[in-house]
Amino acid sequence: MGLRRFIKEYFQGFWDYETPKVMVVKNRTLGVIYRTVQFLVITYFVWYVFISQKAYQESETRPASSVYTLMKGTAAHGDVILDMVEYARPPEGGDVISTILRREFTYDQKQSTCAEYFKVAKANCTKDLDCVEGEVDFDGHGRRTGRCVQYYNYTFKTCEIQSWCPIEEYAVVREPPLVEAINFTVFIRNSIHFPRFKVLRGNIKDVSNKRGMHKYLNKCHYHEEKEPYCPNFRLGYIASKARENFTELCKTGGVIGVFINWKCNLDLDPSHCKPTYAFRRLDLRKDQSTSGYYYRFAKYYDKNGEKSRTLIKAYGIRLDIIVHGHAGKFSPIPTIISTVTALTSVGICTIICDWIMLTFIDKNEVYSERKFDEVIKEPPQSNSTNPVSTELSFINSFGSVHSDLSDGVPL
Repeated sequence: MGLRRFIKEYFQGFWDYETPKVMVVKNRTLGVIYRTVQFLVITYFVWYVFISQKAYQESETRPASSVYTLMKGTAAHGDVILDMVEYARPPEGGDVISTILRREFTYDQKQSTCAEYFKVAKANCTKDLDCVEGEVDFDGHGRRTGRCVQYYNYTFKTCEIQSWCPIEEYAVVREPPLVEAINFTVFIRNSIHFPRFKVLRGNIKDVSNKRGMHKYLNKCHYHEEKEPYCPNFRLGYIASKARENFTELCKTGGVIGVFINWKCNLDLDPSHCKPTYAFRRLDLRKDQSTSGYYYRFAKYYDKNGEKSRTLIKAYGIRLDIIVHGHAGKFSPIPTIISTVTALTSVGICTIICDWIMLTFIDKNEVYSERKFDEVIKEPPQSNSTNPVSTELSFINSFGSVHSDLSDGVPL
């Protein structure tokens, strides 16, 4: 019976209609809380949503972008003059470019047999039986011949291998770092296109004629305030902005990200759409043995009819050009959505204050009796001597639909 009655009452109550009732509560504490919450909600939407985030705009965050880079500079390294062909990789430019700061050479390597490096696992030996013929250690330099030989000019022995000999660790010749590279410049040309708004912008200053453009690009260097449209960046400037020591970079190399950020408000003239730059070291430096940036390449030649090579291990700075773009323009649809959201969110103030009033202030249930009324439909009375009542009558009702509660109500 109890379950059936509960279901019946729930079903009947489901079709009830609830409407808010206006009730003025003259309580200073509650009024301060209400206006404070209301002020915070309105401030959030006005300042953050509309002004800061520009929620009234239609936005585009995935523009099309192209990057072209070119390294410039000349340095004297002993009696050798180095230009961009010697130190810039790759020569055709792109969103990744590197420059060599220090080199290590292993000259006159030939395909022959020699002793394996002694730090390779199981390379040290005392007799031929310690070396397995045909075994290849992928951390080593070649295939083992099965012989145990003297390690070059030292007294101990290692397993013999078939490889490019002599091995790098034994015969390497290290050059001093190219400190002049601090004044090298990298030319970065970036074009960005927002197809939704049909806006195309570039990071180079517009000059009326080609001759003036060429002259400007040859003498300018980027500066945040003085030359924001100059695409030439000194390597020393990039390293300092990334908070790196250029001398240390010459020793170990490193990867630096050049971030080009386009944040364009297209409600203004497109000429106000300017890029900003940020620089940050990208490679991990926790492990000194694997940090930095270097790569190997070789130069091959014939010597006395035999194929030979010079192995070069190059340390340098690699620049990764990363482009981010965001453009926004006024649109009625996001404006309407944001405005409706703001007006709806103001209702949170009433919900919070009602909860505070009924939970913490209304200890004698004076407010709750005034706030919640129940209205039912009554049948007309049969006694004609009595006045006819209205079709809707209040049960447990106190006052009119608009109630005014002052501070004098006892709690």
